[in-house]
Amino acid sequence: MESVHKAVLLHEVVGSLVSDTDFFHEGITYPSTKRPCKLGNETKESMREVRGLWQASSRDMLCPHEKNPANNIWYLDGTLGGCGHALAIVKALEARNVPISIIGLDRDKIAIERAEKTFKELKEKRTNIGKVILECENYRNVDKVLEKHGIREMNMILLDLGFSSDELERSGRGFSFQKDEPLLMTMGETVVYPFTAKDILNRWTEEDIANVIFGYGEERFARRIARTICEYRKKKLIETSGELCEIVRNSVPIFYRRGKIHPATKTFQALRIAVNDELGSLKEGIMKGYAHLAKGGKMAVISFHSLEDSIVKNFFKEKAKADGATITKKPIVAGTQEVAENPRSRSAKLRIIEKSFE
Repeated sequence: MESVHKAVLLHEVVGSLVSDTDFFHEGITYPSTKRPCKLGNETKESMREVRGLWQASSRDMLCPHEKNPANNIWYLDGTLGGCGHALAIVKALEARNVPISIIGLDRDKIAIERAEKTFKELKEKRTNIGKVILECENYRNVDKVLEKHGIREMNMILLDLGFSSDELERSGRGFSFQKDEPLLMTMGETVVYPFTAKDILNRWTEEDIANVIFGYGEERFARRIARTICEYRKKKLIETSGELCEIVRNSVPIFYRRGKIHPATKTFQALRIAVNDELGSLKEGIMKGYAHLAKGGKMAVISFHSLEDSIVKNFFKEKAKADGATITKKPIVAGTQEVAENPRSRSAKLRIIEKSFE
């Protein structure tokens, strides 16, 4: 999912390469490739408020020995998706005639193929795009990608941990409880995964299943759900997302079925996280990414649940004591207007850190 925080992200990460006038008086917004990304009043206020916590110049995005804004900026998008963030940053820097080279990573081959076409067309229209490197790769392997291409440092790094609605719709891998699909939940090639969601549900012990659902989904009825799963699989294997959805519904109390979120939401989240080792990837990715961040460079992470946000928060806090400075003292969240237009944004949290020159 390209987050509704895109304009906030640009304002804080790109800094004064795009001035306040550009954002507030000319009304520039940077939409996702899928839906408009209009800013609500609360987010506009957040932009101004956060802006007051630090001072940035156009030079802040560059290495100490590259303080001329005319020099090339390297931007790494570790969760490329539909290219919404990358395109917005290209547009923002073009307004200041600043060249940018891009490294885009995504585990989805279709996303990379689509991005190749997008950037090919864009380079014919934009004058500030330099080198574009696109790799079908997990961002936890960012160090290998940079080494492969002989690149030492990045000036901007972004990880948007949200899930693309488009990817959910077309994956056919059982991510959504609104469809009846094979229970895989693998983001990349299934053959390289040690196990799938189907394996967890049909082979793991009741205790292990409960621990996964509670630990990764923070599901209060994890043990009841795990018990029902194990009872069900005695009769037949659990094959599809539709079956799992019904199992979960039958496991929880009636009041829980009528709650604000679907009763299977947290169970599906937990299985997806477990299959893809999302938290392990996040820990490894931000550590390696920060290690390759140029002095004065910035890293931004948009998380969507407390487990992710806690990892980012603690990592940024640790680095702030060493050689970094947190740009967002508190995470930036979506405004009321944004949530009304895109309900999935309600849980998004944006955090940004800058690597100091010292």
